[in-house]
Amino acid sequence: MMADGKKPENSMVPKRPMHHRRNFTGLTSKELDAEKSKWPKETVELWAQLSKKDANDIHSIQKSIVHHVTTTLARAAYNMDNFSAYQAVALSTRDRLISRWNETQGQLSKADPKRVYYLSLEFLLGRSMDNALLNMGLKDSYGKGIEQLGFKMEDVIESEVDAALGNGGLGRLAACYMDSLATLDYPAWGYGLRYNYGIFQQRIVDGYQTEYPDYWLNFDNPWELPRLDISIQIGFGGHVQTTEDEYGVTRHNWIPANSVQAIAYDVPIPGYGTENCNNIRLWRSKPTRVFDLTSFNEGNYEKSVEDATQAEKITSVLYPNDNTMAGKELRLKQQYFWTAASLHDIVRRFKKSMREWSDFSEQVAIQLNDTHPTLAIVELQRLLVDEEMLSWDDAWEIVTKTFAFTNHTVLPEAMEKWSVPMFEYLLPRHLQIIFDINLFFLQKVEKKFPNDRGLLNRMSIIEEAQPQQIRMAHLAVVGSHKVNGVAALHSNLIKTTIFQDFVDYYGEDKFVNKTNGITPRRWLHQANPQLSTLINETLGGDKWLKELSLLKGLNKKVDDAAFRKKWMTIKRANKVRLAELIKTRCDVEVSPDALFDVQVKRIHEYKRQFMNILYVIHRYRTIKSMSAAQKASVQPRVVIFGGKAAPGYYIAKLVIKLINSVAAVVNQDPAVGDLLKVVFVPDYNVSVAEVIVPASDISQHISTAGTEASGTSNMKFVLNGGLIIGTMDGANIEILEEIGEDNIFIFGCLADEVEDLRHAQRYRSVPMDPALQGVISAIEKGTFEDPKIFQPLISTLTVGKDFYLISADFASYIAANQQVDAAYKNQDEWAKKSIRCTANMGKFSSDRSVKEYADEIWHIKPHPVVDEGYQA
Repeated sequence: MMADGKKPENSMVPKRPMHHRRNFTGLTSKELDAEKSKWPKETVELWAQLSKKDANDIHSIQKSIVHHVTTTLARAAYNMDNFSAYQAVALSTRDRLISRWNETQGQLSKADPKRVYYLSLEFLLGRSMDNALLNMGLKDSYGKGIEQLGFKMEDVIESEVDAALGNGGLGRLAACYMDSLATLDYPAWGYGLRYNYGIFQQRIVDGYQTEYPDYWLNFDNPWELPRLDISIQIGFGGHVQTTEDEYGVTRHNWIPANSVQAIAYDVPIPGYGTENCNNIRLWRSKPTRVFDLTSFNEGNYEKSVEDATQAEKITSVLYPNDNTMAGKELRLKQQYFWTAASLHDIVRRFKKSMREWSDFSEQVAIQLNDTHPTLAIVELQRLLVDEEMLSWDDAWEIVTKTFAFTNHTVLPEAMEKWSVPMFEYLLPRHLQIIFDINLFFLQKVEKKFPNDRGLLNRMSIIEEAQPQQIRMAHLAVVGSHKVNGVAALHSNLIKTTIFQDFVDYYGEDKFVNKTNGITPRRWLHQANPQLSTLINETLGGDKWLKELSLLKGLNKKVDDAAFRKKWMTIKRANKVRLAELIKTRCDVEVSPDALFDVQVKRIHEYKRQFMNILYVIHRYRTIKSMSAAQKASVQPRVVIFGGKAAPGYYIAKLVIKLINSVAAVVNQDPAVGDLLKVVFVPDYNVSVAEVIVPASDISQHISTAGTEASGTSNMKFVLNGGLIIGTMDGANIEILEEIGEDNIFIFGCLADEVEDLRHAQRYRSVPMDPALQGVISAIEKGTFEDPKIFQPLISTLTVGKDFYLISADFASYIAANQQVDAAYKNQDEWAKKSIRCTANMGKFSSDRSVKEYADEIWHIKPHPVVDEGYQA
C-alpha cells in the first residue's frame, strides 16, 4: 500500500476479497466457475501449475523420499532403519496417490455421475504400499530408487503392518470389489468403520487361542487422510415428540438423550492401469465433549473422561463379543453409528446437486454387504420423512429403488436379529419406522395371500418371540430392489429356503446370483510375482490382469515339458518361502518337497476344520501302524492350518486347541518323522495369506454341502495353480465346471441329501464311521493331552448328533485324500493339473462380478479420469 492509500498497478491483491471456504463434498462445475471468478487470473494459473502431479522418474522419487525422511520424519540418512524407510516411501507413495485422488474426486464432482456406495462393516485391505505401487505402475521405479538409497524393497514392504479393518472373506471380498471398481473406472465410495484395535491379535498360549489388542495404529496410518473437519453428530436413546404441522400431517421429532461425533478418515483406492482413484471413508467415534474439566477439578477423574470412554468404544473393536447384553448393545450402536454417518454424507452430496428427491435413486445406488448395514434403510426413510418432509409413500419408493442387498449365509444362527426392548432403548424413532414398514408390508402380503396367518408370521420383520426380535435379513429384503446370493448354489438355496416366501410374493426377478470374484492384481500379480512374470512372458504382456479370461492361453503350454519345469520351479520357491515363515512363526521345520496341504480361513464348525484334524489323526495312526517298508511308499505331507475363532465361540476355540495338541505329538514323534507335520500359523491375515496361497499344493474347502455361501479362498488357491479338495458347496461347484473334474478332488454328500442325513442321525441309530470311531477313541485315551479338554468337541458328534455330518462324509474324505496322495506322486501330471487350474479361472475375477453388479443392479457407467499432467 502506498502512502496515499492507493494500490500499486502491479499488485497481486484481488480486486474483491476472496472468501476461502471449505466444501465437504467437492465443487460442481457451476460452483467452481463461481469461485474462480473471484480470483485473479494469475493466481488461478499459479495454482493450476503447482497442483500438477509429481514426476515419476527415479530422481524425483528419490527426492520425494529424502524430503520425507528429513522433514516429515526429521531423520537423517544415517539415523534410520527399515521401518523409517517404509514410512518415508509410504509418504512419498501417498503423495502420488493423493494427486490421483484429487484428480478423480474433482472430475467426478464436476461431472456428477451416478455413484455406487458400498457399505461393508469390514474392508480387509491388508498391506497398502505394494498394492498401490503396483496399481500405479511405480514399483520398479521405487525399487530402483530406494535400492540406490541403500534399502531393499522387500525389507521395506515387510515393515508395513496389515490394516486391522476386517477378519474374513466378507472383508476381503469388499476390498477386492473396491479394487475392481477403481480399475474399471466406476464412480464408487466404500463406507466402513476405523477400528482402533481390529478384531484382535491372535496368539497361541498352551495351544489355546488368546486374544490381544491389535495395535496397528501405533505409528499412525500413512494410507488414510484424516478429515477432522468432517464431523457428524450421531444420537442414541431419548424420546420421540409427535406433533401436527399446519397441513394436519403428523410429524415425528426424535430427541436423542446423548450423542457422539463421527469423524471421517479417507483411504484412497487406486485402480490398476488407470488414473482413477476411488475412496473408502471410515468413521471414527469421538465424544461431543472430550474432557469434563469441572469433574476433573473436583477430583472425579474417571468421570472427567467418561464421555470419551463411552464414545470411543464404539469403534474400538470389530465384532465386540455379543455373549453379554452390553456386547449386543455395543454392536447395535456400532452399526447405527456407521450407517447414520454414511447416509448423512451420501445425502449431503446429493443435495449439493440441487436435484429433486425423485432423482435420488438415479444418482445414488447403495449396496448392503450382508445384514450389518441394514439400518441404513431405516435411517434413509427417517431422513426423508422426518427431516426432508416427504410423504411416507414417496420416501419409501426412493428407499426401495436405492438399496440392494447381498446375502452371505443360509445358516439360521447367522441371520442377524435385535431384541425389540434394546432397540427401543437405543433407537426409539427407528423402531417406530420398522413397525410401520412391517405393517404396511404385511398388509400387502395379506391382500395377495388372504387369511394365511402362518405366512404373515414367517414373513414378518418382527419375530414373535420373548422378547420380540427384529429380523434384519427380512428388513433388508423388504427394503431393497434386488437381493443377490454369491454363488449359483447359494442363490438357489436362498430362494428355496430362507427367502422362499419372499420369492413367492415378489417373484424370482428380485432374487439374482452374483458369483463372488477376487482381484488378480493382489492375488497373483502381487502375491506371486514370479508366476506373474512367467505368465506375462508366455502370453506376451499383462493384459490378462484386466481380462482374466486371457489366461486360457496357458492351456497351450500344458504339454510343454520345459514350461512345466519352470512352473513347478516357481511353486517350489514359493514353498521354500512358506517353510521359512513357518519356521519363524511356529518353530517347526518342514520340507518344501512334501505335499503342502492348507486350510486357512475363519474357524467355524460348518467349515469343518474339526474334520480335517480328525483325518490328520487318522493319517497319523495309520502311519504309526506301518512297517518300515510300508512307510517308504507314504507321501510326505505338511498340514497347515490358520484362522481366527470368534472370542465367544467356545467350540471353534477348542478346535484350535485340538490342532495344536495334535501338532505337539505328531511333530515330535520319530516314528513318523517328515512323513507328517502339522502346523497352526497364528494371527492369519492378508499378508500371511499372500505367502501361503502361492505355496499350496492342495487346499481344503470342505464345508458341509449347502452351508458355505461361496468362499473366495478357493478361488485364490486355484488361480495360483493349487488344486483343491472340497465338497459340492459354494463356488467349488462353479470352479469344477471351469477347470474340469480331473483337476479337483470332490467328496461328500450333496446339498439336497443333507436334511435326510441329519434326520436319520437324529432319529435313527446310525453308527459312527469306523475310522472316525477309532480317531475318537484315540482322543479319549489321552493320546493328545487330557481327553476331558476335548469332550465338548466329541459331544458335537455324539450328543449333538453330528449336525455338520462329519461321520457321513468321513469315508469319502479319506478316499479323496488317498486320491490326492496318488496323484501328487506323478509330478509331471500334477504340473499339468496345476497349469490347467490357473488357465481356466478367468470367470472368477472380481472385475467380472463388479461389471455384473454395475450393469444389472446399480445401473452405473464407467467414468474414466483424464490425466491432468505432471510437473516439469
